[in-house]
Amino acid sequence: MERNLALLKVKEQLTEHRYNHTIGVMETAIILAKKYGANEKKAELAAIFHDYAKFRPKEEMKQIIMDQKMDARLLQFNSELWHAPVGAFLVHKEAGIEDEEILDAIRFHTSGRVGMTLLEKVIYLADYIEPGRHFPGVEEVRELAEKSLNDALKKSISNTIFFLMKKGQPVFPATFHTYNDLIMNSED
Repeated sequence: MERNLALLKVKEQLTEHRYNHTIGVMETAIILAKKYGANEKKAELAAIFHDYAKFRPKEEMKQIIMDQKMDARLLQFNSELWHAPVGAFLVHKEAGIEDEEILDAIRFHTSGRVGMTLLEKVIYLADYIEPGRHFPGVEEVRELAEKSLNDALKKSISNTIFFLMKKGQPVFPATFHTYNDLIMNSED
């Protein structure tokens, strides 16, 4: 799918603020893809569609999770996680994207997973560090992303886990497993 058509389709689903975020993620994903050797076109499309389901009604997302037999544990955790796997499903169904690499990058951009592909890492990190993001720790992750995709990813995930723990919120198991996988399989 061509960039402008994809952006048009996504814009219908998002608020102006979230659309601007999406543009930032797209631009960041292309930069990271170039830097680390991921497919730039796939990174562009996955970034454009990463928040496609962000504003779908919670009941609709819950129903899709159940009907599509997605990981039922999702329903026990913050609904902020839901838009990623539901988004992958809807992007396939409504936008006709069939590339599993792109769909997986969308599917795992909130939780991560063990054995993340290069494209999945690029989208996860682009979502975290895009220029519109302003929160404690993001600047350090941006600096790490200049040197090492994996180091930046580890730091972003540890920041997320720490943030959730500090707020007394549960951490989705896949996120812990992603962190452990990155630490245990570090190339350093």
